[in-house]
Amino acid sequence: MTDVRLAWGTATGPTETASYDAALAEAGVHDYNLVHFSSVLPEGTTLDLVGTAPTLGPVGARLQVVEARATARGPTTVSAGLAWATTQSGQGILYEESGETDSETIRDHLDEGIEVGKTIRDWPFEDGGRRVATVDADEDEYATAVVVAAYDEADPV
Repeated sequence: MTDVRLAWGTATGPTETASYDAALAEAGVHDYNLVHFSSVLPEGTTLDLVGTAPTLGPVGARLQVVEARATARGPTTVSAGLAWATTQSGQGILYEESGETDSETIRDHLDEGIEVGKTIRDWPFEDGGRRVATVDADEDEYATAVVVAAYDEADPV
């Protein structure tokens, strides 16, 4: 069985990296080495919307994630989101979307993308949803929005 926790965060900062690190901290995944997956959920997956991830292992461990991320310098708005569709067995797909845009645009792109993903798979999808994070940046600051699907526990490097 695979436990996937959906966490999200937004932040601003004086640099791209500072705003990204702070957004990861808000999501609770800033102390891990993130290993990016594509967007498939194996059979037996449980998906839990946690907002901020609990402790998932030791500092510096590998954490497998699907990540939607947007970072830009202000003045601007950035949004990131994940959509999901699952079958009764827990198998499913995730779809990421992000950009220098408003949350409604990201929601529309997520809805369109997940429908395409469902269409090209012959799976009996039964459940789904989406989560979007949005943040504004003032002039001369950076903003980052992240939504992360974290798989299981982190493994030591």
